Amino acid sequence: MSTRLKLYDRVAEDAASIVIRSYSTSFSAASRLLGVDVRQHVENIYALVRVADEIVDGGAAEAGLDVAATARQLDDFEHETEQAMAQGFSSNLIVHAFALTAREVSFGAELTAPFFESMRMDLSEKAHDRESFERYVYGSAEVVGLMCLCAFLHGHDVSADKRAKFERGARALGAAFQKVNFLRDLADDFETLGRSYFPGIDVATFTEEDKVRLLDDLDADLRDAAIGSELPSSSRRAVALAHSLFAQLSKRIRATPAGELVRTRVRVPDGVKLRLAAAAAIGVSPRV
Repeated sequence: MSTRLKLYDRVAEDAASIVIRSYSTSFSAASRLLGVDVRQHVENIYALVRVADEIVDGGAAEAGLDVAATARQLDDFEHETEQAMAQGFSSNLIVHAFALTAREVSFGAELTAPFFESMRMDLSEKAHDRESFERYVYGSAEVVGLMCLCAFLHGHDVSADKRAKFERGARALGAAFQKVNFLRDLADDFETLGRSYFPGIDVATFTEEDKVRLLDDLDADLRDAAIGSELPSSSRRAVALAHSLFAQLSKRIRATPAGELVRTRVRVPDGVKLRLAAAAAIGVSPRV
């Protein structure tokens, strides 16, 4: 590889790392527990997902783009991603970094196409039925878990049965992440973006029964996702931390009255995050 391309690769990955540090303290903390062989891959994946999310969740609109122009931006972003995965180069640093990971750990449009489909749904669908909700969660979150899993397992010999188990767990953890964020953002999604993700849920009349039903479904995903201890050592601590953070959020949402949940965003205090991170770092399963 030429010196010029090596330098460009490094600058692209540095740019991807800035994205995760700037947008998510929780994901940034979890990524620091990853082994050096997988950390950059996960940061490359996160950066592309984050930029796509910014296109559909307000960044483009705040810049003055209407829905049609925003859709074109998303289409162009997907096309550039596909080209970079095929060719190994993009003038967009974030896309280039993502393509480096996709090519090395062996995933492609089978995962990126459902992701971009879900992002496109955010531009047109304001309410979901069960089928569209499941399709949205798969594309927006479960496939991201599968992308990360490709990085976690790269270079490791894993049986077909074990890989299938890991894939179920990765999808479940992605679904749990998405559902917990839907619950945290009920009011903002509805009032600011005009969206209602959960089928049959009216934010204006959100009840305790609604909340409990949604949390029971989320906690079932978390149980299915509890496979971190079986992953390679380079990724198991970070996955354990992500799992414990989502479980902590679920616990705090369950303790928050439904009427309050639609007015405030539930958070995990920094001190609790540090305790969970410390427990994950030494391989202890914390009480959440």
